Amino acid sequence: MRHLAVFLLAACSIFAADFSTGQAARLVLGQKTFTKESPESNTIDGVLGAAGAIAYANGVLVIGDANRLGAGPLNPRIIVHRGVNQLVPSPTAVLSTNTDIRCPACLLPAGLSVGKREVVDNVPMWTIGLGNNSFRLPAAVATDGVRVAVADTDSNRVLLWNSLPTSTTQPADIVLGQPDFQTDCPNAVGPRNADSSCPGSASAPTAKSLRGPQGVWIHGNKLFVADDQNHRVLIWDPIPTQSFAPAQVVLGQPNFTTRIEPDLTQREFNVNAASLLNPVSVTTDGQRLFVSDLGHNRVLIWNSVPTQSAQPADIVVGQPDMTSGSANNASKLCASTGTNDAGVAQYPARCAATLDFPRFALSDGTRLFVADGGNDRVLVYNAIPQQNGAAANAVLGQINDTVIQTSDNGDSPFLSRRGAADAIRTPTSLAWDGNNLLVADPFARRVLFFTPADIALPLTGIRNAASLDVFAVGSVQFSGTITEGNNITIKINDKEYKYQVKKDETLGTVTTGVADLINAGDGDPSVIATPNLALTAVVLTSRIGGEEGNNTKLETSTSPSTTATILATASGTSLSGGQDAAKLGPGSLISIFGNNLADLPEGEVVQAPAAADPLPVDLAGVQVYVDGMRAPIMSVTRNQINAQLPFEVNDATSVTAWIRKQDRSGNVTATSALGIPVVPANPGIFTFAGTDPRPAVAMHGSSSAVGTVSIDGTPNTGEKVSITIEDRTYSYTLVADDTLLIVMNKLIEQINANDPKVQAFAAGQFQRIRLRARVPGTEGNGIPYSTKSEGSNVIMTATTDKLCCANVEGALITDSNPAVPGENIILYATGLGMVGPDEALYALYSGFTYKGPAFNKATVRMDALAGGKTANVLFMGMKPGTVGLYEVHLELLSDLPTNPKTQVTIAQDVYVSNIVTIPVFDPTPPEEEQ
Repeated sequence: MRHLAVFLLAACSIFAADFSTGQAARLVLGQKTFTKESPESNTIDGVLGAAGAIAYANGVLVIGDANRLGAGPLNPRIIVHRGVNQLVPSPTAVLSTNTDIRCPACLLPAGLSVGKREVVDNVPMWTIGLGNNSFRLPAAVATDGVRVAVADTDSNRVLLWNSLPTSTTQPADIVLGQPDFQTDCPNAVGPRNADSSCPGSASAPTAKSLRGPQGVWIHGNKLFVADDQNHRVLIWDPIPTQSFAPAQVVLGQPNFTTRIEPDLTQREFNVNAASLLNPVSVTTDGQRLFVSDLGHNRVLIWNSVPTQSAQPADIVVGQPDMTSGSANNASKLCASTGTNDAGVAQYPARCAATLDFPRFALSDGTRLFVADGGNDRVLVYNAIPQQNGAAANAVLGQINDTVIQTSDNGDSPFLSRRGAADAIRTPTSLAWDGNNLLVADPFARRVLFFTPADIALPLTGIRNAASLDVFAVGSVQFSGTITEGNNITIKINDKEYKYQVKKDETLGTVTTGVADLINAGDGDPSVIATPNLALTAVVLTSRIGGEEGNNTKLETSTSPSTTATILATASGTSLSGGQDAAKLGPGSLISIFGNNLADLPEGEVVQAPAAADPLPVDLAGVQVYVDGMRAPIMSVTRNQINAQLPFEVNDATSVTAWIRKQDRSGNVTATSALGIPVVPANPGIFTFAGTDPRPAVAMHGSSSAVGTVSIDGTPNTGEKVSITIEDRTYSYTLVADDTLLIVMNKLIEQINANDPKVQAFAAGQFQRIRLRARVPGTEGNGIPYSTKSEGSNVIMTATTDKLCCANVEGALITDSNPAVPGENIILYATGLGMVGPDEALYALYSGFTYKGPAFNKATVRMDALAGGKTANVLFMGMKPGTVGLYEVHLELLSDLPTNPKTQVTIAQDVYVSNIVTIPVFDPTPPEEEQ
């Protein structure tokens, strides 16, 4: 049971706890991280395949490592875990600080694997895997802690062990649905014939037969089976003691020998309170019976366990009445979202009362849980519904009850979160262990543990500490071919931007040109545009934080409408994601917001000791857990915690986080778990207080005059490049195997060895040479420099024509000491992700001050805008002596106008920072220019 022993279990606190919409799973079983999705389940102990079946009772957890959905790998086995209740940590447990364990919240118990299939030559396929201790497809399991039942779906049978298996080959005691352990005929009436054919008619069921059973349940001395392809539920009372025993009660059909097939040519089937269409689960809490009626998109509830065949259900969930069966029957169950232009009422695609292919229903005696497979979610009803069409109280797996953001075909245009800590892709089975709701998530090859809590963290409660808002985003992607004269129109709310494609353009220049058009002047009032050349797309980021930014409309078109060869594709009709959890880069400084997160008076702040290295992981009675790891904490107030997201999460795309709080009287509580989407980098710029866009904490970058030379293109043997400083020229002729880096270093060597006024060094990103006057102060301003390329492959570009802008390095940029066009400035940020080279990477330790080399660089490239124009990124790396803090050095363009609130952003990949401002003053007004 490796990894599980790291938990130091504490006494469970007793409190009234609820599930909350959008909360994350607290624990995961079967994978090394929440997003690993390893397919190596046959070779690694404790790692699951596409497990679709789970059952729990009295400390025993049984898993069927297969499913009927097409997820893989399919492992024809069940796994039996004993004493799981002693191995799963309580919500308030103190978890280990062992830094060798990446994910203490990830459970990898090996368990006892039962069922092995061996392929034997010259044996008919129908016999492969058949026997009394093997399966073809164990799609459902059940246990009462003593016995185990398995629905071997593809073998049309149910196997029953009268006691928990103690060996991998222990045979089942009883088979139901078949006359022996070697027959697998649908609706069998006896053993196979001598020619291996099935006897009798496979279409006519009996009280003894089964056809594709997908649900099984044990309670007391009763056995329940959802006989899927016979469209019925069978009840044995008592549990059989002999194989091929007949059931005593049938539900969903008028009798044991009838199977009413639906007319697939009809839009509406014959739906009523006593009919079933492909039931896939049956459970009971001892008082009521719950059946997932998959084909009718509903869950049926019998208020008492039926004792008579064909007894109608009492309550229906997922439909307004007993005669409806449509998937997501929104017009009958959901509130209208308004009317269209014709006055016709409109409805959401789904809501908390609708179902789409529900695959499991379970009660803990008080609540009802429904695995709403087609909507990739689990619905939680705080009380057993007493009326038809009741709405759920909470939704797990989605951020609200109307969207799908986690399936393969989700509603979100920026969908990228598959297998997240707060996402479920087609849940198939549920179990309750007394503290946690267990959910089988076969497409992610795992079992999730969702835990109710007395304090719910808000969905946007964990954010980049420098960029506290979550901004809605959209994009326009350019594709096709370039044709001179094609027109692109982008409409953002009521403002249109028209761009005409010019001769010899590329998709990259179009991308940059469109972004410049949108940002021109004071920029668009609703968005800021950032070109992403790798995707040939313009990323549009709302200027308004939060959900309000989702109201920004977006339209695109090209003309001539019939002959335009360039395409401009919008990500959607509006921006989206303003309500989402913030995506965070590993190592980010984070702020966690909520109510009563610490037992402190309002206004009191508890800071980590100034010299703490590392930062504490327990402060003011608070611990922050990320995948079960304790996160370093910087400060705590009653409703806010500032901490660091561990660098170790860089191996995942989503992690789970929760807070453990001990008050001054010793009582311990825990918040709900919250999913954190993890991306390689998502920058935030630190600012002073104020309203957005806030003034940046920005510094002047150099006490000496500076300039920049960019080296681009493709090295070509024999080409000659040069940099001239005043009348001094430094040249290099390329030889075979030269790279741009080699060319840059050769020129730097020459300048540093020979130039009396200027020294050279490499910038931190791309191949850029930084030139700096050897003498500090304004004396170096005005030193001219230029570049030359003798050839067409290597491009040398001087960003200005003379060194400029000496100030006092590290001095704060203020209204009285503003930045000037062409100057280098320094910003402070977090969220830039991992750094290189290896010497710097290996110096990263969560919670420790960075002690690595001063020269390091973030591995995800960065772009920047200042005043709506590109700002050259000169350096972006960790700041030595700090925790999670990065320096970003930018070179402002030389033609920026005077503006006391020049807007600045930085971006990595599609993620754009918060918008900040700096004062810029142009000492050469336009009327004085020659």
